[in-house]
Amino acid sequence: MAVSESLSAWLALRQPADFAARSERLTRLVLDRLEGVQPLRILDLGTGTGSNIRYLAPRLPVDQHWLAIDKDPRLLAETAIHCAPLAPGLQVATRAVDLGAAVPSDIFDDRHLVTASALLDLVSSEWLEWIASECRRVGACALFTITYNGLNECHPRDPDDASMFALFNLHQLSDKGLGGPAAGPRGTDVARERFLAAGFDVHVEPSNWHIGPHDREFQRQLIEGWALAAAEMSSEPEAVEAWKQRRLRHVAAGHSTILVGHHDLAALPPGP
Repeated sequence: MAVSESLSAWLALRQPADFAARSERLTRLVLDRLEGVQPLRILDLGTGTGSNIRYLAPRLPVDQHWLAIDKDPRLLAETAIHCAPLAPGLQVATRAVDLGAAVPSDIFDDRHLVTASALLDLVSSEWLEWIASECRRVGACALFTITYNGLNECHPRDPDDASMFALFNLHQLSDKGLGGPAAGPRGTDVARERFLAAGFDVHVEPSNWHIGPHDREFQRQLIEGWALAAAEMSSEPEAVEAWKQRRLRHVAAGHSTILVGHHDLAALPPGP
Protein backbone atom coordinates (compact mmCIF):
# COMPACT_ATOMS: atom_id res chain seq x y z
CA MET A 1 0.00 0.00 0.00
CA ALA A 2 1.36 3.44 -0.94
CA VAL A 3 2.02 6.01 1.78
CA SER A 4 -0.88 8.19 0.62
CA GLU A 5 -3.23 5.21 0.69
CA SER A 6 -2.18 4.14 4.18
CA LEU A 7 -2.44 7.71 5.48
CA SER A 8 -5.84 8.11 3.87
CA ALA A 9 -7.03 4.92 5.59
CA TRP A 10 -5.72 6.12 8.97
CA LEU A 11 -7.39 9.52 8.58
CA ALA A 12 -10.70 7.83 7.79
CA LEU A 13 -10.32 5.55 10.82
CA ARG A 14 -9.72 8.42 13.22
CA GLN A 15 -12.34 10.83 11.85
CA PRO A 16 -15.27 9.70 14.07
CA ALA A 17 -13.11 10.09 17.18
CA ASP A 18 -11.94 13.51 16.00
CA PHE A 19 -15.50 14.71 15.39
CA ALA A 20 -16.74 13.43 18.75
CA ALA A 21 -13.84 15.04 20.61
CA ARG A 22 -13.92 18.56 19.16
CA SER A 23 -15.02 21.47 21.31
CA GLU A 24 -18.38 22.70 20.03
CA ARG A 25 -18.09 25.78 22.24
CA LEU A 26 -14.83 26.94 20.66
CA THR A 27 -16.18 26.26 17.18
CA ARG A 28 -19.24 28.37 17.99
CA LEU A 29 -17.05 31.11 19.50
CA VAL A 30 -15.19 31.49 16.21
CA LEU A 31 -18.30 31.23 14.05
CA ASP A 32 -20.09 33.87 16.11
CA ARG A 33 -17.12 36.21 15.60
CA LEU A 34 -17.39 35.66 11.84
CA GLU A 35 -21.16 36.04 11.65
CA GLY A 36 -22.24 38.17 8.71
CA VAL A 37 -19.00 37.78 6.75
CA GLN A 38 -19.82 36.69 3.18
CA PRO A 39 -18.24 34.98 1.44
CA LEU A 40 -16.24 33.45 4.26
CA ARG A 41 -12.67 32.81 3.13
CA ILE A 42 -10.94 30.01 5.03
CA LEU A 43 -7.42 28.58 4.94
CA ASP A 44 -7.03 24.94 6.00
CA LEU A 45 -3.45 23.90 6.73
CA GLY A 46 -2.33 20.27 6.47
CA THR A 47 -5.68 19.33 4.98
CA GLY A 48 -5.03 15.63 4.38
CA THR A 49 -8.28 14.24 2.95
CA GLY A 50 -10.40 17.16 4.21
CA SER A 51 -11.70 15.99 7.59
CA ASN A 52 -11.53 19.51 9.03
CA ILE A 53 -13.56 20.85 6.12
CA ARG A 54 -16.10 18.06 6.50
CA TYR A 55 -16.59 19.02 10.15
CA LEU A 56 -16.81 22.78 9.75
CA ALA A 57 -18.54 23.29 6.40
CA PRO A 58 -22.02 22.07 7.46
CA ARG A 59 -21.81 24.37 10.51
CA LEU A 60 -21.20 27.48 8.42
CA PRO A 61 -24.45 29.08 7.23
CA VAL A 62 -22.79 31.34 4.64
CA ASP A 63 -20.97 31.06 1.33
CA GLN A 64 -17.56 29.49 1.95
CA HIS A 65 -14.39 29.74 -0.10
CA TRP A 66 -11.79 27.28 1.22
CA LEU A 67 -8.13 27.01 0.30
CA ALA A 68 -6.93 23.52 1.26
CA ILE A 69 -3.16 23.17 1.71
CA ASP A 70 -1.22 19.91 1.86
CA LYS A 71 2.04 18.66 0.39
CA ASP A 72 0.42 15.50 -1.04
CA PRO A 73 -1.64 16.23 -4.18
CA ARG A 74 -3.25 12.78 -4.04
CA LEU A 75 -4.77 13.53 -0.64
CA LEU A 76 -5.92 16.91 -1.91
CA ALA A 77 -7.63 15.18 -4.83
CA GLU A 78 -9.70 13.21 -2.30
CA THR A 79 -10.59 16.46 -0.55
CA ALA A 80 -11.86 18.03 -3.76
CA ILE A 81 -14.05 15.02 -4.52
CA HIS A 82 -15.56 14.45 -1.08
CA CYS A 83 -15.98 17.99 0.24
CA ALA A 84 -17.66 19.78 -2.67
CA PRO A 85 -21.23 18.48 -1.94
CA LEU A 86 -21.10 19.28 1.79
CA ALA A 87 -22.93 22.59 1.86
CA PRO A 88 -24.57 25.07 -0.52
CA GLY A 89 -22.21 27.83 -1.53
CA LEU A 90 -19.12 25.76 -0.69
CA GLN A 91 -16.08 26.18 -2.90
CA VAL A 92 -12.88 24.23 -2.22
CA ALA A 93 -9.65 25.13 -3.99
CA THR A 94 -6.57 23.01 -3.35
CA ARG A 95 -2.90 23.88 -3.46
CA ALA A 96 0.04 21.51 -2.97
CA VAL A 97 2.44 23.24 -0.56
CA ASP A 98 5.08 21.78 1.75
CA LEU A 99 4.43 23.55 5.05
CA GLY A 100 7.98 22.80 6.13
CA ALA A 101 9.48 24.69 3.21
CA ALA A 102 9.29 28.35 2.23
CA VAL A 103 5.51 28.82 2.41
CA PRO A 104 4.14 31.59 0.19
CA SER A 105 2.66 34.32 2.37
CA ASP A 106 -0.16 34.95 -0.09
CA ILE A 107 -2.06 31.86 1.10
CA PHE A 108 -3.10 33.96 4.11
CA ASP A 109 -4.16 37.04 2.18
CA ASP A 110 -7.83 38.02 2.63
CA ARG A 111 -8.55 35.00 4.87
CA HIS A 112 -11.09 35.38 7.65
CA LEU A 113 -10.26 32.06 9.32
CA VAL A 114 -7.07 29.98 9.49
CA THR A 115 -7.63 26.46 10.73
CA ALA A 116 -6.01 23.04 11.05
CA SER A 117 -6.59 19.75 12.82
CA ALA A 118 -3.96 17.47 14.39
CA LEU A 119 -1.10 19.72 13.33
CA LEU A 120 0.26 21.92 16.12
CA ASP A 121 2.11 19.12 17.94
CA LEU A 122 4.11 18.43 14.76
CA VAL A 123 5.38 21.97 14.13
CA SER A 124 8.13 24.04 15.73
CA SER A 125 7.83 26.99 18.09
CA GLU A 126 9.15 29.23 15.31
CA TRP A 127 6.49 27.92 12.94
CA LEU A 128 3.78 28.74 15.48
CA GLU A 129 5.15 32.25 15.91
CA TRP A 130 5.01 32.71 12.14
CA ILE A 131 1.39 31.49 11.98
CA ALA A 132 0.33 33.87 14.75
CA SER A 133 2.09 36.72 12.93
CA GLU A 134 0.37 35.91 9.63
CA CYS A 135 -3.05 35.66 11.29
CA ARG A 136 -2.47 39.05 12.94
CA ARG A 137 -1.32 40.57 9.64
CA VAL A 138 -4.56 39.67 7.86
CA GLY A 139 -6.84 39.94 10.91
CA ALA A 140 -7.92 36.28 10.74
CA CYS A 141 -9.40 34.16 13.49
CA ALA A 142 -7.62 30.87 14.18
CA LEU A 143 -9.09 27.50 15.12
CA PHE A 144 -6.66 24.63 15.76
CA THR A 145 -8.15 21.35 16.91
CA ILE A 146 -7.14 17.87 18.11
CA THR A 147 -3.61 18.84 19.17
CA TYR A 148 -1.98 15.99 21.10
CA ASN A 149 -1.05 17.00 24.67
CA GLY A 150 1.00 14.02 25.92
CA LEU A 151 -1.74 12.25 27.90
CA ASN A 152 -2.42 8.57 27.21
CA GLU A 153 -4.39 6.24 29.46
CA CYS A 154 -5.06 2.57 28.72
CA HIS A 155 -7.24 0.12 30.64
CA PRO A 156 -6.43 -2.51 31.72
CA ARG A 157 -3.20 -0.88 32.82
CA ASP A 158 0.23 -2.34 32.09
CA PRO A 159 3.32 -1.82 34.29
CA ASP A 160 5.23 -0.49 31.28
CA ASP A 161 2.60 1.99 30.08
CA ALA A 162 4.27 5.02 31.67
CA SER A 163 7.73 4.25 30.29
CA MET A 164 6.40 3.52 26.80
CA PHE A 165 4.39 6.74 26.66
CA ALA A 166 7.41 8.68 27.92
CA LEU A 167 9.41 7.29 24.98
CA PHE A 168 6.59 8.14 22.57
CA ASN A 169 6.35 11.71 23.87
CA LEU A 170 10.11 12.07 23.49
CA HIS A 171 9.79 10.95 19.88
CA GLN A 172 7.10 13.59 19.33
CA LEU A 173 9.71 16.28 19.98
CA SER A 174 11.83 15.22 17.00
CA ASP A 175 11.94 17.31 13.84
CA LYS A 176 8.91 16.51 11.67
CA GLY A 177 10.10 18.75 8.84
CA LEU A 178 7.97 21.71 9.95
CA GLY A 179 10.43 24.39 10.96
CA GLY A 180 12.65 22.52 13.41
CA PRO A 181 12.18 20.36 16.53
CA ALA A 182 8.46 19.82 17.07
CA ALA A 183 6.59 21.44 19.94
CA GLY A 184 5.13 17.97 20.60
CA PRO A 185 2.82 17.71 23.61
CA ARG A 186 3.40 21.42 24.33
CA GLY A 187 1.99 22.43 20.94
CA THR A 188 -1.15 24.03 22.34
CA ASP A 189 0.76 25.76 25.15
CA VAL A 190 3.26 27.24 22.71
CA ALA A 191 0.50 28.31 20.32
CA ARG A 192 -1.36 29.98 23.19
CA GLU A 193 1.79 31.92 24.12
CA ARG A 194 2.44 33.01 20.53
CA PHE A 195 -1.13 34.14 19.85
CA LEU A 196 -1.36 35.97 23.18
CA ALA A 197 1.89 37.77 22.34
CA ALA A 198 0.34 38.77 19.00
CA GLY A 199 -2.62 40.34 20.81
CA PHE A 200 -5.24 37.63 20.31
CA ASP A 201 -7.97 36.57 22.73
CA VAL A 202 -7.13 32.88 23.19
CA HIS A 203 -9.38 30.06 24.44
CA VAL A 204 -8.39 26.41 25.04
CA GLU A 205 -10.56 23.38 25.83
CA PRO A 206 -9.90 19.61 26.02
CA SER A 207 -10.80 17.46 23.02
CA ASN A 208 -9.82 13.98 24.16
CA TRP A 209 -10.33 10.77 22.25
CA HIS A 210 -12.32 8.15 24.17
CA ILE A 211 -11.83 4.88 22.30
CA GLY A 212 -14.01 1.94 23.35
CA PRO A 213 -13.49 -1.83 23.10
CA HIS A 214 -15.47 -2.06 19.86
CA ASP A 215 -12.95 0.15 17.99
CA ARG A 216 -10.45 -2.68 17.67
CA GLU A 217 -8.82 -1.66 14.40
CA PHE A 218 -8.42 1.93 15.58
CA GLN A 219 -6.85 0.74 18.83
CA ARG A 220 -4.60 -1.72 17.03
CA GLN A 221 -3.17 0.91 14.69
CA LEU A 222 -2.77 3.38 17.53
CA ILE A 223 -0.84 0.89 19.69
CA GLU A 224 1.36 -0.15 16.77
CA GLY A 225 2.14 3.51 16.07
CA TRP A 226 3.03 4.13 19.70
CA ALA A 227 5.31 1.09 19.73
CA LEU A 228 7.02 2.02 16.47
CA ALA A 229 7.88 5.48 17.79
CA ALA A 230 8.89 4.19 21.23
CA ALA A 231 11.21 1.57 19.71
CA GLU A 232 13.09 4.31 17.85
CA MET A 233 13.86 5.99 21.18
CA SER A 234 14.50 2.87 23.27
CA SER A 235 17.66 0.90 23.99
CA GLU A 236 15.46 -2.16 24.65
CA PRO A 237 13.29 -2.67 21.56
CA GLU A 238 12.37 -6.18 22.72
CA ALA A 239 10.70 -4.66 25.79
CA VAL A 240 8.70 -2.36 23.53
CA GLU A 241 7.61 -5.32 21.40
CA ALA A 242 6.55 -7.29 24.48
CA TRP A 243 4.50 -4.33 25.71
CA LYS A 244 2.86 -3.97 22.32
CA GLN A 245 1.86 -7.62 22.23
CA ARG A 246 0.33 -7.42 25.72
CA ARG A 247 -1.68 -4.36 24.78
CA LEU A 248 -2.85 -5.98 21.53
CA ARG A 249 -4.04 -9.04 23.43
CA HIS A 250 -6.30 -6.79 25.52
CA VAL A 251 -7.67 -5.32 22.30
CA ALA A 252 -8.30 -8.76 20.79
CA ALA A 253 -10.07 -9.85 23.98
CA GLY A 254 -12.47 -6.93 23.68
CA HIS A 255 -11.81 -5.27 27.00
CA SER A 256 -9.38 -2.48 26.08
CA THR A 257 -10.27 1.21 26.43
CA ILE A 258 -7.98 4.10 25.54
CA LEU A 259 -7.99 7.82 26.26
CA VAL A 260 -5.73 10.09 24.23
CA GLY A 261 -5.44 13.69 25.37
CA HIS A 262 -5.88 16.61 22.98
CA HIS A 263 -6.70 20.30 23.12
CA ASP A 264 -8.61 22.64 20.84
CA LEU A 265 -7.53 26.28 20.59
CA ALA A 266 -9.45 29.29 19.30
CA ALA A 267 -7.75 32.66 18.84
CA LEU A 268 -9.72 35.82 18.11
CA PRO A 269 -7.86 38.85 16.74
CA PRO A 270 -8.18 42.29 18.31
CA GLY A 271 -11.26 44.19 17.24
CA PRO A 272 -11.07 47.09 14.80
